[in-house]
Amino acid sequence: MVIEKICCIGAGYVGGPTCSVIALKCPEVKVTVVDKNKERIKQWNADKLPIYEPGLDKVVKECRGKNLFFSVDVESAIEEADLIFISVNTPTKTCGNGKGRAADLKYVESVARLIADVAAGDKIVVEKSTVPVKAAESIMNILRANQKPGVSYQILSNPEFLSEGTAIDNLLNADRVLIGGEETKEGQLAIEKLCWIYEHWIPRSKILTTNTWSSELSKLAANAFLAQRISSINSLSAVCEFTGANVSEVAKAIGTDTRIGNKFLNASVGFGGSCFQKDILNLVYICECLNLPEVAAYWQQVIDINEYQKSRFTSKVIESLFNTVTDKRISILGFAFKKDTGDTRESPAIYVAKTLLDEGAKLNIYDPKVEHAQIFEDLTYATGSKEYVKERVSLFPNAYSATEKTHAIVVCTEWDEFITLDFRKIYDGMMKPAYIFDGRMILDDEKLSKIGFHVHTIGKRNMRRGLKRTWGTLDCA
Repeated sequence: MVIEKICCIGAGYVGGPTCSVIALKCPEVKVTVVDKNKERIKQWNADKLPIYEPGLDKVVKECRGKNLFFSVDVESAIEEADLIFISVNTPTKTCGNGKGRAADLKYVESVARLIADVAAGDKIVVEKSTVPVKAAESIMNILRANQKPGVSYQILSNPEFLSEGTAIDNLLNADRVLIGGEETKEGQLAIEKLCWIYEHWIPRSKILTTNTWSSELSKLAANAFLAQRISSINSLSAVCEFTGANVSEVAKAIGTDTRIGNKFLNASVGFGGSCFQKDILNLVYICECLNLPEVAAYWQQVIDINEYQKSRFTSKVIESLFNTVTDKRISILGFAFKKDTGDTRESPAIYVAKTLLDEGAKLNIYDPKVEHAQIFEDLTYATGSKEYVKERVSLFPNAYSATEKTHAIVVCTEWDEFITLDFRKIYDGMMKPAYIFDGRMILDDEKLSKIGFHVHTIGKRNMRRGLKRTWGTLDCA
């Protein structure tokens, strides 16, 4: 039953933290994380890791060089491993059939072919990347088509359920571990071997075993359900702004129902990250391929509401600034897609910044963890012009310098430090009238309004008085 050596192919947000915790909890197991990106591996072996995740530094430093290793020697790690995690990127296709929706499995296929080429003994190959249903079948077809005499493979699905910013806690105190495999004697034995790894710190009652296809679909379904809750409360935030209801009060009222629960009911400028949009689009594509247009349309609406939320929030910024932001300097606080991470993938801040830049605004941007080079790279990709971004965007080391002499502040990430800023000091240094647009509902709008700010908060009525608007038969003054 014992697994002595583990190889993880892919040293990213999933592979690095997951295998670091496995090394911590299984000191008798040698864990090697490999990647062909030499710079990334160099960072994993340095003091400053390539990703920011609370608690990760401590885990890596405790295990690195003992039973946790980071290497570019992919072939050697595959050859000696008993169990291989595939944790490579599965981006959305940018061309061809399924463009913009289907998952691109070129990296998964490449790894499968490499394993088949290198492996000289039996291997348990584990999908850790998020993949469409039946991806394991593709991996198995590649491995068995290139199978060497005396070599056998078992393919397992072991999707991650990590939330950036809390990934280490998610790993150490998992709600569940999901393992899917073939319903054969050999498949069940492989499942038990992977269970043995997790049972070092996870109670067996929290380790769920299923068939491979249920495991693969469960990952997509989990992210779809979480994103659905965000889009649901965000859709209600629009109603609240027109009617005078407070979306926080609405969320609290419905969240106290034990059938609903209170998680993922925080209204915001929209969800981001590497998973939600990608996985829902993948699910939509699968449904269309299965000739289930009604199901596809249902899940597509989750994405559509998210785009609507970002659009209407940014439109509110422009509309409030006298319907023009040309050459006005606007401060964006937060560029990561959520707090406690430096990840900017699908961050709503990118959409907000691009739209304001398209309208001719000048931007001051501050984020406590996102590298400046990453911000420039994201905005250059979004706008298509490196020169325009460098001309119009300035990056700052703190919130105070980023807000100096600006017309408005746009809060795009819910960093804790933004809550405790001295807004009286900030207000005194801004152009007047001074505006704050809180896209994360983290600021005290009444206090800010008393200071003198014009405050716009997602899901609440504008703090400025005297504006009157008619909606249907309702007086929305």
